[in-house]
Amino acid sequence: MKRWRADLILLLVAMIWGSAFAVQRVAGRWMDPFTFNGLRFLLGGLLILPFTSLVRKPQQIEGDIPQKKKKDWAVYVSLAGMLLFGAGGLQQAGLETTTAGNAGFITSLYVVIVPLLLALIWKQRLRWSAWLAAGLAVLGSLLLSTGGMLKLSTGDALELMGAILWALHVILVGKAMQRLEVLSFAAGQYLVAGVLNLAVSLLTRQSWAGLAGAWWTVIYIGLLSTAIGYTLQVYAQRTAPPADAAILLSMEAVFAALTGYLFLDEGLATVQLSGCVMILGAIILAQIRTELSWSR
Repeated sequence: MKRWRADLILLLVAMIWGSAFAVQRVAGRWMDPFTFNGLRFLLGGLLILPFTSLVRKPQQIEGDIPQKKKKDWAVYVSLAGMLLFGAGGLQQAGLETTTAGNAGFITSLYVVIVPLLLALIWKQRLRWSAWLAAGLAVLGSLLLSTGGMLKLSTGDALELMGAILWALHVILVGKAMQRLEVLSFAAGQYLVAGVLNLAVSLLTRQSWAGLAGAWWTVIYIGLLSTAIGYTLQVYAQRTAPPADAAILLSMEAVFAALTGYLFLDEGLATVQLSGCVMILGAIILAQIRTELSWSR
């Protein structure tokens, strides 16, 4: 029963994260990427902050991982926040010229990119399934983004660059979790990303007039996708086996395409659907027997 409950929670998280792409696309019609990401990350960080060891004694928090040094926390949080700043900015900018479905599937490629980066940069040995997953992902993203016409759209290219930064973020989070308490790290990285985005928004004198029409998108992403989604994911993965978590969280891409179709009238051609199936297969193949850390 505990495993079933955890799996259902992970499926709910995938639904929340998948639907976020459609909401972010709506936000892009009203606000620039820096203002939107600044507000959503800041809100998410502030909502998690009361439950962290930053404002409570570590012994009051179940499952705490003792922090070795404050310096470690500052370094990891700063690096993670900067990666979120870059990845979130590319993702939001890409959504201005691509569909929520495309963005969801291409972003999910970070799961395939992670083992490739570990092999190329950190010299870790890859299983044959990782190389097969990479090949499937490349072919699938080509069909999804171009419809077989061999032309990558600007928005899809931005999402692909963002997926590389998401992959680097996953690797960094995995290393940080060996030293730091989970929620304190999460709140810290969101606050850093929020401050960086808002600083750029103010320095470039972006208009905040669109906030009046898109305030609900900030709340949806900041509250549901960032604060609640991340917390539920951490809670569920205490019980759910890694294989369950891998497959269920990969459904995020499917829900992104579904919500884009239902609420934004975004359709996919048959060849693009074939690309989606290939990417989903690559994601599942890459994640089986691999335990990763996610954060949105």
